[in-house]
Amino acid sequence: MSIPLTIVAVIRALPGYEHDVEQALTDLVAPTLAEPGCLQYDLHQDLELPGVFLFYENWASKEAWLMHMASDHLSGMKAATQGKTADTVIHQMEKMSR
Repeated sequence: MSIPLTIVAVIRALPGYEHDVEQALTDLVAPTLAEPGCLQYDLHQDLELPGVFLFYENWASKEAWLMHMASDHLSGMKAATQGKTADTVIHQMEKMSR
């Protein structure tokens, strides 16, 4: 049995590129939700720091998430945001309470 995986990813846009990064991340949502094993893929934007974005994701398994990480649409997002982000921090998490 696969263990579900939660991903929390924080992306910070460089000043002046907030809109470009927002658009690239928004464009990623629909194709990702259509991927096998994607249970939840929610994009959030910080209310006080509009250049800070957060994905809250739930995947049926780590394998499903790794397939997402190798997808063409994720590669396209990376290309579209290259040189426009300060950093990306990805946390792979497992639910502790059942």
